[in-house]
Amino acid sequence: MLRYHLDLPTEKVGTFDTELGEEFWLAFTRCAGMTLHLRQLDGTNSHHILEGAFKSVARSLRAAVAVDPAARDEIPSTKGVL
Repeated sequence: MLRYHLDLPTEKVGTFDTELGEEFWLAFTRCAGMTLHLRQLDGTNSHHILEGAFKSVARSLRAAVAVDPAARDEIPSTKGVL
């Protein structure tokens, strides 16, 4: 599932159609079987908005898959915690 809220002021960044940004993230989330919420908080430059979206997802994924040193030998689970 994808929640995509980016306000891109231009139709292109160079030769890249900015509407393809949403199509990329839709395909990415479908193939990964994940839910992703992308929301623009600020910005007016289409290039920087798209760049920020990619960087924020990369940083979030890195944090999500990192091994917790305190639980290195355990299977990661939130069962019984939430």
